[in-house]
Amino acid sequence: MTTYDDASAAAPAAADAPRRKRRDAQGTRQLAAVLLSPTLLVLGLVIGYPVLAGFRESLYARGQGLDADGFVVEGERFVGLDNYTAIFSGDRADAFWNAFWNTTFFTLTTVVLETLIGVTMALIMHQAFRGRALVRASILVPWAIPTAISGLLWRWIFQADGAANAVLRQEILWTADGFPAKMAVVIAEVWKTSPFIGLLVLAGLQMIPRDVYEAARVDGAGALQQFWRITLPLVKPALLVAVLFRMLDVLRMFDLPAVLIGVNQKSVETLTMIAWFEASNLRYGSAAAYATVLFLYIALIAYLFVKLLGADIIGEARQQTRRARRNHPVKGRRKGAEVAA
Repeated sequence: MTTYDDASAAAPAAADAPRRKRRDAQGTRQLAAVLLSPTLLVLGLVIGYPVLAGFRESLYARGQGLDADGFVVEGERFVGLDNYTAIFSGDRADAFWNAFWNTTFFTLTTVVLETLIGVTMALIMHQAFRGRALVRASILVPWAIPTAISGLLWRWIFQADGAANAVLRQEILWTADGFPAKMAVVIAEVWKTSPFIGLLVLAGLQMIPRDVYEAARVDGAGALQQFWRITLPLVKPALLVAVLFRMLDVLRMFDLPAVLIGVNQKSVETLTMIAWFEASNLRYGSAAAYATVLFLYIALIAYLFVKLLGADIIGEARQQTRRARRNHPVKGRRKGAEVAA
């Protein structure tokens, strides 16, 4: 039996409960801020400062020039947005748009092909068969080879008297400037990085419960239905991460086309290559402008990709697994009971 004194003593404690919760939440936030501050500081130094320094450099030009009064000005001078104007509509506009479309072309073609081949690799490696460990190890070999070495290897294959022309029995100038050079870069890039997507998708496949497939088989679902209704939705988070990483990597492609085809080749020139060319000719302001435009392009693609295809990939994976377990096992047990009866 609760007395009046007990009730009067419990009332202040109940009134203090919300305040204690707020203090605990505030303390948790402060602890999280303290623990994250070293990481944020490192990110600011490694990422934030170079981005701001590059943007600042893009507003200046170096070398000799004339001021408004016609006097010669040496060294660094402020030019505002002139470097950006020259990129989009000036004397360097043709080179920029050519590099922009090359970069976009390589991104779309290689990522699509790598996704299809990588998912196929993952499905094969996920099956139980003799020698599976050897197959997994051999598939990862191209990804482990350095890009420069891979470019030299494919340059030997695509030369005029190389293995590619011997197999095709045609004389194709793969390493010259033109559309075959684009195809050579695409083939070499897909060969090298498809195992990366396959590895991440394989990790996602191993997280799918076996009982979901067993229940689907009891329900009469075929292999294609299992792939579209179970495998693809549940492996989507890992696949999105793999595709996003590959897109960000291809957008800043430089070493493979430079080694395989060469620099200053219009058919394979990318935004990174043209920025490097400007910097190598001591036009640092123009190079910084190219780098800034490429950074904004990559940031926009990453934002749209995550925003449109799903940002909460971890929560989505949990919901998909929970939904699949809730739908299929119940039907499977019911149908199994009907068969047993």
